[in-house]
Amino acid sequence: MGNKVVYLDNQATTPVDPLVLDVMQPYFSKEYGNPHSTGHAYGWNAETAVNYSRQNVAAMIGADAREIIFTSGATESCNLALRGVAGAQEKNSANSRRKIVTTAIEHPCVLETCEDLKKSGWDVIIIGVGPDGLVNMDELYGAVDEQTLIVSVMAANNEIGVMQPIEEIGEICQAKGAYLHTDAAQAAGKVPIDVRRWNVDLMSLSGHKMYAPKGIGVLFVRWRPSVRIKPLITGGGQERGLRPGTIPVAHVVGMGEACRIAVETTEKESVAVRKLTDKLRLKLFEMYPDAILFGHWERRVPGNINIGFPGFSGEDIVSSVGDKIAISTGSACSSAKVEPSHVLLALGVGEETAQSALRISVGRFNTESDIDKALQVLSEIIKNP
Repeated sequence: MGNKVVYLDNQATTPVDPLVLDVMQPYFSKEYGNPHSTGHAYGWNAETAVNYSRQNVAAMIGADAREIIFTSGATESCNLALRGVAGAQEKNSANSRRKIVTTAIEHPCVLETCEDLKKSGWDVIIIGVGPDGLVNMDELYGAVDEQTLIVSVMAANNEIGVMQPIEEIGEICQAKGAYLHTDAAQAAGKVPIDVRRWNVDLMSLSGHKMYAPKGIGVLFVRWRPSVRIKPLITGGGQERGLRPGTIPVAHVVGMGEACRIAVETTEKESVAVRKLTDKLRLKLFEMYPDAILFGHWERRVPGNINIGFPGFSGEDIVSSVGDKIAISTGSACSSAKVEPSHVLLALGVGEETAQSALRISVGRFNTESDIDKALQVLSEIIKNP
């Protein structure tokens, strides 16, 4: 099988698709114009490329190009959504909405932002989830009221891959006049997205989760009726004044191309990825019948397996196989921590069991031989504790 390390950590990051890299290359060299330089051909060419990319991103999520704001990634996008809406509300003394609702299994960029806003006087409500990772809808329905400014629920969890009923949540928010923000970084490119059907007002995306480069992301901001946002930084007025600064053209072009590819391939790719994932999951349970799959068995993005092997340490397994297969224990943003996953604890999983978890994520470029090698390597470790 060779000495190549099999990459099965696609929820941490994806490789840049060669097609994406190809369209980016000219913008590192001969097409180096500033898209905000409106007086010459270099600027015009860059502006044209940015506009085309903006249209491709919008097409992937069913939005208008004017609703696409480029950022450095989903972490910035989530911060801009939550802090920006809260900041705009602070200036609007006529509006008394002071409540923010989110869930216990959100990415740290949402949970920590909400905690920070709570220190500033915002009423933050954390909704629980069931053992399957799905949000408690009764609890959510009771929490969202006329005092709620914004609800933030991720479309697909970054650890367990569970898809939330965003469309239904959006209907609840609309009925109460609250904004809905969703972190869709793990859903984009894996499942079809339609911001209108999903009833969302704000959506965060990340390029490096969908075969574009690191350092580029998107915040969808609904145009009509408009969402009021206070910028986090000032200067320049780019991106509708919401995210000033010179746009990184090559990265934007890469993001646009990744979205264009996703529109064409998501349906077919999801079938292939799910087939490989199902094989891996089945064989892992044959190998270790006491294994535990965390999160809903079916309602999850293609490619995700979050599985526990009671009696083993997930950290130990990851480190022992790292020269053969690349897997993780959970979020790449918290992989340096030794504490159990906050996501698994929110599901009601005990600390010891949570620390036995592995997150294995299959992607576009994985093959059946990759799965076979991963199974061989893991079987040697699990059979010999």
